Amino acid sequence: MSIQDELKSAIKAALPDLSCVIGWGAGPEPLRAAPLFIRGEADLQNFSAGFLSVNNPALYLPALKGSKVGVVAKGCDARSVGQLATETLIIREEVHVIGYPCEGVIDVDKVAAALAGVCEPGEVGALREDGDNVALDTPKGEVRLAKKDIAADKCGRCIFPNAENADVFVGIRRAPTVVEDAYADIAAFEARGTEELKAFWEKEMSRCIRCYACRNACPLCVCRDHCIAASREPHWIGQTDDVPDKLFFQVIHAVHLSGRCTGCGECERACPLGIPVLKLKRALSRRVENLFGYKAGIATGTPPLLTFNIEESTIKERDW
Repeated sequence: MSIQDELKSAIKAALPDLSCVIGWGAGPEPLRAAPLFIRGEADLQNFSAGFLSVNNPALYLPALKGSKVGVVAKGCDARSVGQLATETLIIREEVHVIGYPCEGVIDVDKVAAALAGVCEPGEVGALREDGDNVALDTPKGEVRLAKKDIAADKCGRCIFPNAENADVFVGIRRAPTVVEDAYADIAAFEARGTEELKAFWEKEMSRCIRCYACRNACPLCVCRDHCIAASREPHWIGQTDDVPDKLFFQVIHAVHLSGRCTGCGECERACPLGIPVLKLKRALSRRVENLFGYKAGIATGTPPLLTFNIEESTIKERDW
């Protein structure tokens, strides 16, 4: 039995006790899946999980608090579920996690680059997974691409491909990616120097259209209805199109996720301008992990920056 069939069986078995199960179904085009709310067998026929299962379904859980729901989860999705539960933003007992081993997910921008001169991504007629490759039907014939070449960057450094702490796990657990330093790219990026980094972010923020897709796609950014970016009382951030206001929002967003970000990358994927906003979150995650040994979605207990200690054991202020 394929993982696809096993997942459907697990969903079918769980449905009688749940209001719905959140997974993935067909999206608006062959290269994109979309969230699917499964409430019965008719919906289950539209379920699929695999290379296109990019969206993080944990995004919807806080709004469903108080009802028993299921969620099909990759490794990064399950980490988000864990972090939401740790912060009591959801009640873990209300969420039935059906996990599976993730082999990576698609990056449509990489597909677009690979198809340059052939066709636009929107012109692809169908996508078929074939082991480590995908076959794309294009107006100029079939194009085969290796999954590793068009997978999201996060997948290349993922050390949690399996859904940790799942209530039901389907499939054979995968060995994690061997990465000496998952933050090596961030360390190299920050080594550029203050002025170069300032120029980089000013250029990137000049492209931001303040659509807040990055915020809306983040499963841990739960205060979007009372977001500081929209608040008038107090009025912290201006509503201008100026770079300082846009950068101020992104920095606040990143700080609010310090020690909480699970690295799912939905913020960056959702950005219509392709601004690398995940770098800000990962830079702060790197510091939290180094200082406090806290890895979001895996560690238990309150995140370090949501607590207060007179003196942290890893920060020897009295020695300064």
